Amino acid sequence: MAKNIDEMSFLDHLEDLRWHLIRATLGIVIAATIAAIFYKFIFDVIIFGPTKMDFPTYNGLCQVSKLIGIEDTTFCAEKFPFKIQNRTVAGQFSAHIWTSIYVGFIVAFPYVLYQLWSFISPGLKDNERKSSRGFLVVASLLFFTGVLFGYYIITPLSINFLANYQVSELISNEFDISSVIAIVRSSAIASGFVFELPIIIYFLTKIGLVTPQFLKKYRKYALVIVLILSAIITPPDIASQVIVAIPILILYQISIYISAVVVRNQNRKAKHV
Repeated sequence: MAKNIDEMSFLDHLEDLRWHLIRATLGIVIAATIAAIFYKFIFDVIIFGPTKMDFPTYNGLCQVSKLIGIEDTTFCAEKFPFKIQNRTVAGQFSAHIWTSIYVGFIVAFPYVLYQLWSFISPGLKDNERKSSRGFLVVASLLFFTGVLFGYYIITPLSINFLANYQVSELISNEFDISSVIAIVRSSAIASGFVFELPIIIYFLTKIGLVTPQFLKKYRKYALVIVLILSAIITPPDIASQVIVAIPILILYQISIYISAVVVRNQNRKAKHV
């Protein structure tokens, strides 16, 4: 018979956590295995999609450039001035395995989150559990939105800038497969976690570590941090940094509103006690 949460010892909690981690890992492994089977689609269409000029982002930016009177732009080129190559014996095999694992993590993220929530939720009060009912759905939607933003915005901007950056005409660009994959992977996954900001602020407010007044007071410092973050995950041009900074700043404003709602609900409950 399952033990009540209050009757569980520290070792029981560790055992429970271990099984949740095992189930989460199995979810990732299953998703990674499916990704490994469909490796041609994963690599040719998804991973190397942003390296082709017919990628939707380049087409859109090309049309925008023409509308504002800019004809000579790298977004409208026929192809990128680089080749993708493999320079290690096990390079393609390693790329296949590790890419499958990362894709598996992204696909299985809602299930991983569910396992984490299943471990935490028994320790919450009934009203806390009810107020957090939509956590899994909202957190998953935010993560996937961030992944898509990183893939369709940050990745093509980065590849376009770096592929066309040239210090000398004597140098030809021949990028290693691991370098290209790293740009796609880091842009997508990093953006996915950045978009979880409202969820993080929600829980920090619930436990009293953050207040809307605190977030408003340090808004200017948050702006600096956002700009630094944008500079890290994007190529060093102002346009790309602004494009990335705008949604992060919007998320920060949404987080302030969420924090205010949480504090208001807590104060309302305190008055009725």
